[in-house]
Amino acid sequence: MDRIPIVQVGEFLLVSIQVDLHDSLALSLQDDLTKQVVKTRARGVLIEISSLDIVDSFVGRMLGNTAALTRTLGAPSVVVGMQPAVAMTMVELGLSLNNVHTALTLDKGLALLRTLVGPALEAVDDAADPQ
Repeated sequence: MDRIPIVQVGEFLLVSIQVDLHDSLALSLQDDLTKQVVKTRARGVLIEISSLDIVDSFVGRMLGNTAALTRTLGAPSVVVGMQPAVAMTMVELGLSLNNVHTALTLDKGLALLRTLVGPALEAVDDAADPQ
């Protein structure tokens, strides 16, 4: 079975979806990502979807559910790179990504994620206990 790579970038996880996301692959990604959030203690997740040309109702719901799951595990998600056709399709299907942060580019998504999670705990601990 295919797998979508999940890459750790510092304190965040990056998922770049480069293939058509069929139902079983979407479920597999959701499971793999939640496990990686726990395993790596990630503070946030970037889900890059610029290669997706179409999104059906299941995949749209999966994106929302995945973001809710990672947020519940302490790692907010930002979906980046959504194509205009995908956004239009989601609106036409009546899908909304409630409580899902989005950004146009990876850079903007990373900046948003840094704002959402605040300073790293180590930096806060170091500032509170100077040596």
